[in-house]
Amino acid sequence: MADLVIRNGLIVDGTGSPGVVGDISITDGVLTQVGGTVADTGAEEIDATGRIVTPGFVDVHSHYDGQVFFDNALTPSNGHGVTTVVLGLCGVGFAPARPTDHEMLITTMESVEDIPGDVLRVGLPWTWESFPEFLNAVEANGYAMNVAAQIGHIPVRSYVMGERAIANEPAPPEDIAAMSAIVREAVDAGAVGFSTSRVLAHRTAAGDPVPGTFAAEDELFGIAGAMADTGRRVVFQLAQAGIDGFEPESSVAEVEWMQRLSAETGLPVSFLILQTDGAPDLWRQLMNSCVEAEAMGAHLRPQVANRPFGMLLGLPVRHPFMKRKTFRRVYDETSSFEELRVRLADPEIRSAILSEEDTEFSGDSYEGMGLIATYKPDMVYPLGDDLDYEPLESDSLAARAAASGVAPLELFYDLMLERDGGTMFLVPMFNYANTNQDDILEMLNHPAALIGLGDGGAHLSTICDASMPTYQLSHWVKGRERGPRLQLEAAIKMQTHDTAEFYGFADRGTLEVGKRADLNVIDLERLALTMPRAVNDLPGGATRLLQDAVGYDATIVNGVITRRNDTDTGARPGHLIRGSR
Repeated sequence: MADLVIRNGLIVDGTGSPGVVGDISITDGVLTQVGGTVADTGAEEIDATGRIVTPGFVDVHSHYDGQVFFDNALTPSNGHGVTTVVLGLCGVGFAPARPTDHEMLITTMESVEDIPGDVLRVGLPWTWESFPEFLNAVEANGYAMNVAAQIGHIPVRSYVMGERAIANEPAPPEDIAAMSAIVREAVDAGAVGFSTSRVLAHRTAAGDPVPGTFAAEDELFGIAGAMADTGRRVVFQLAQAGIDGFEPESSVAEVEWMQRLSAETGLPVSFLILQTDGAPDLWRQLMNSCVEAEAMGAHLRPQVANRPFGMLLGLPVRHPFMKRKTFRRVYDETSSFEELRVRLADPEIRSAILSEEDTEFSGDSYEGMGLIATYKPDMVYPLGDDLDYEPLESDSLAARAAASGVAPLELFYDLMLERDGGTMFLVPMFNYANTNQDDILEMLNHPAALIGLGDGGAHLSTICDASMPTYQLSHWVKGRERGPRLQLEAAIKMQTHDTAEFYGFADRGTLEVGKRADLNVIDLERLALTMPRAVNDLPGGATRLLQDAVGYDATIVNGVITRRNDTDTGARPGHLIRGSR
């Protein structure tokens, strides 16, 4: 008897081949039959008639480095079909670390990734110093999905160089050797890669560029060489200079040294691609250079996002009135969100707030984000019930305000209080230079593309892009109205086979006999995202944005059903993945 049999579903196996209706059987966490009719009965069976059955989604860009210790469901990714997730991106992380390093690593994670420091202070057990010990701590828990980890440049450099790392001093040969030894030890223990950040916008709490921002080639190539010497497949990942829109052309020089690093060491290299308004066509040049690099023996895969990239504004998070005196007073006087919403609806309070200047400090280091509605209302789009992430220019706050004959901030204020104060406003800062998603489609279809940038676990009050795996199907396969869509089989392959293959996870990513039983059973007709919502469920009651999905009949991890009918079952069969498979 099989442990689980899924019957009569449209099997989209992740290879890109056309879907075929058939059955799947699972025993001991492994696929034992894929396709045809399973003659055996299952201890449990799922009728997948009218459903698609896919490999579990492999998300290669998250920041669950801290959350693994206080949320073993790994929300929100668990609600979007993700069965394997990679953490430790963009140079940040928590190992190696001496006790004297803890606060710096926490505040840097807070500054770079918008994860509240108080959440991390409560949630991190700090039972480790070395990276192998960190992996052991992760491995001690079960999760709603499988977890793999990279080692970050920031903790490594800080551990070796101390204050000199924070000052971004050049690393002498002995420090490069010490860093290389730490990274080699991490890879031998099961790290699936090394990450670094060279983004000028990534700053410490003191406002300095994060350690490693200006690391010279001898440091980067030295670490990469140590990784290559292990003989294991590991990824060199970075957030490169220029990705944030500051001097975007600097990304061209970054890609040049990445090509040489990959060709010399044999390591696959992944970096980030976003379209900026200042250089709206540069992404195409960078992606094409990755294809050209294959001829010199390099393997570069830029991570791309499948929807506009930016932030969300709203009353529960950040908005343009946070720095106004009357708002601060009312906020301090109220004891609940509902009371705040009711008070703000008072005409006298509304009038006072709208008439004031931005003079107060809210205590939120990201408070300035809300001011974009003041200075760039044409970049702000109220989200309606249709959750349109491809809005028209006429849908912008500026256009709607002009059509209504009111000031943009007046309209923002009134819309902000609708839906019981839950209205969200999309601010597409990247990937929307032409006010449509045509360029995103071209990125996704590019032969060098690697889908990523979901940022699960990070930017908790700013975005909720961990829902991108669902968007891949709800928008690109069935929902898009303003241009071409993706074929179902291609869309699935991008976030299963392609992401798994890049990290060397050969035991997952496609539905084949002998592979891990990580799957989704999806009602594609019903699949949809819900409105992002703010919850206060983090340690200490801190706020984060979550975006749910409907349409997942089942998500299965290592043969165990972790979600059924869009609801967490409480099962935690996921485990640490040590190295490529």
